[in-house]
Amino acid sequence: MAFLIFFIQRLLATIPLLLAITLVSFALIQAMPGDYASKWKTLIISNGSISEEIAEEQAQQLREKLGLDKPVFLQYFIWIKNITLYWDFGDSFLQQRPVTEAIGDRIPRTLLLALICYFNAVTIGILSGVYAATRQYQIGDQIATVLTFLAFSIPKFIIALFILYFWAIKYHSPYYGSLFSQEFIFQEGWWSLAKTWDFLLHTWPIIAVGSFVGAGYQMRMMRGNLLDVLKMQFIETARAKGLKERQIIWKHGVPNALHPIIMNQGRSLTYLIEGEMEVAIVLAIPTIGPLILNSVLNMDIYIASSIFMILSLVLVIGNFIADIALSLLDPRIRDLSGGKA
Repeated sequence: MAFLIFFIQRLLATIPLLLAITLVSFALIQAMPGDYASKWKTLIISNGSISEEIAEEQAQQLREKLGLDKPVFLQYFIWIKNITLYWDFGDSFLQQRPVTEAIGDRIPRTLLLALICYFNAVTIGILSGVYAATRQYQIGDQIATVLTFLAFSIPKFIIALFILYFWAIKYHSPYYGSLFSQEFIFQEGWWSLAKTWDFLLHTWPIIAVGSFVGAGYQMRMMRGNLLDVLKMQFIETARAKGLKERQIIWKHGVPNALHPIIMNQGRSLTYLIEGEMEVAIVLAIPTIGPLILNSVLNMDIYIASSIFMILSLVLVIGNFIADIALSLLDPRIRDLSGGKA
């Protein structure tokens, strides 16, 4: 019962956040000079297909069709209704197709790469954090600390530029700038082992950079948390009872040190998605990164605002899952929130 109350409380707490995300996303659309119809008019005139008078007439018809001639608050409700009922985020004036089609094939790629980086980072970071904390000031701890410092201090796009030079310019790798080789691009059905290996050959820079930076973040947190936990009185009591050091660390130390790390996991996934976007932009890998950059540069605001909203939703959902996971690991969290059985 306590868990159910806590679950409902956290679920209700996300509603104002979701509302705020939609308001900010809609404000981004309204903040741009002109509207979708104006940008569409400019585009077709620049193509030289029709005269300015005909373009203006068609633009006005488009405003009436999309509800852009209505007050702003009505435009907001129409926009929300189209998203929630029809999964319609608007149209990309640059690509001349719905936003869902423009980003539909890139969102899964981005999330797949981010999840691979995330699981690598969590696994490597936590294990190396435990290793460093249990060997404080030894050579292994010092090496881990230096690697963590490098992961935090070197910008991801600098690492990507370094990879770009050797991977594409110096050695002319055939795997640069795409996700698959030509023989796998139109292959349907389940991924074969050959296609999976080909995908990894094309995307290893994103996975390597994301895993390295994410593991540094997780390792630093785990090392610091575990060092604090190992100084607590209940650990000294366990040692006084004669428990083995390995049992003390993994049964009593690590579970308690994981609490702050679990709290930050919702932010970690979004952080890795942002890092993936940086590297993908530098290496021209067709994920969300190059798409959002091109959208911002060309003021294709429906795509840019939709990507912002989706990434914000990932952050909110990630934090919600982290809160639920932490409440399962530590029932005191549910009690403190008022969900006592």
